[in-house]
Formats: sequence, structure tokens, C-alpha cells
Amino acid sequence: MRIVAGRHGGRKLVAPKTDATRPTADRVREALFSILGDLVEGAHVLDLYSGSGALALEAISRGASMATCVESSARARAAILENVRTLGELDRVTLVPISVERALEKLEGPFDLVLADPPWADVEKVSPAIFRAMPRLLAEDGTLVVEHARREPITPPEPWRCDDVRTYGDTALSFFHRPRRAGA
Repeated sequence: MRIVAGRHGGRKLVAPKTDATRPTADRVREALFSILGDLVEGAHVLDLYSGSGALALEAISRGASMATCVESSARARAAILENVRTLGELDRVTLVPISVERALEKLEGPFDLVLADPPWADVEKVSPAIFRAMPRLLAEDGTLVVEHARREPITPPEPWRCDDVRTYGDTALSFFHRPRRAGA
């Protein structure tokens, strides 16, 4: 696993030594950040279910100003910390060592970009809490991206709508933008 592009492009990342995480494939990360394009530059990024921190660190490498990684696994947090140190980005990455469910209640936004890569078996169970927290966490023009199994699409609650879905093998990326307030 490596950083795909940006100032840290080509640098290797370590993955957690556990079967509980499923790192986003390099080609999926490359596609994701190509789609996001200029939205990453200067962004405050929230990486939920961070695993190795690869999504947050890819965003930092491509110009995001800050990233917050939420990860409850001690092994995964150790990998994130090692990756952040290796890249020299300790001042731009915050590691939140609690469950995503608790983090969604405690964190304060706004974040310009929220990346969620929950365990695929849990996507249906955790999606409602993610969407409930977004009005408080996601910036007005922000983007939420959820990685999930292609065969299990995400149906967002009202007034959210899915703007785009891209598939890569068994993986799907669903893109959501914060709904405009009535009258806005």
C-alpha cells in the first residue's frame, strides 16, 4: 500500500496487523481522489473507520490542510501513527481513539470532506448515524463519500440524495453532498 499522488506520492504505508481492517485498494483511492479533484485542496477532512489512515494521508498529500482520523482499534491506530510519523505530518493529522459512533456524537465540524469506510457488514447498521451527524459535521458545500460493497447500495434518509456511485470490482463509492436548507 502506498500514497498514490501529491507531495508524498509513491511513499509506502503500513497496514494494521489485523484481519479486522480492509484497506482501500490503491486504484480505488486513486479514482476517488481523481473524482474529488480540487475539492481536496485546503480541505478539513474527517476519515471515519481510518484503518491505516491511507485516505486521510492521501488527502494530506494532495493538499488538504488538516485530517482527523477516527479509529477504535489499537492496532490500526498504531499503523496510522507510524504512517503519520513516516510522512512527517504529525502537525496536520489528529487521531481520535474512540468508536465512530461516539466520535459522531462528540466531534465538532465543519469538515469539508468526510470519508467513511465502515466494515462492509456494518454499512447498513451505521449509515443512519453517519447521516444524522452530517448536518453538524459537514460544511455547507461539503462532500460525504461512503465506501461499501457494490452489491449493497446505500439508501440515504431524506433529504439526502446520492449524487454519484462509482464501482471498482466489488467496491462502490457513493458520493453525497449536504442538502441545501429550505430557502437557501
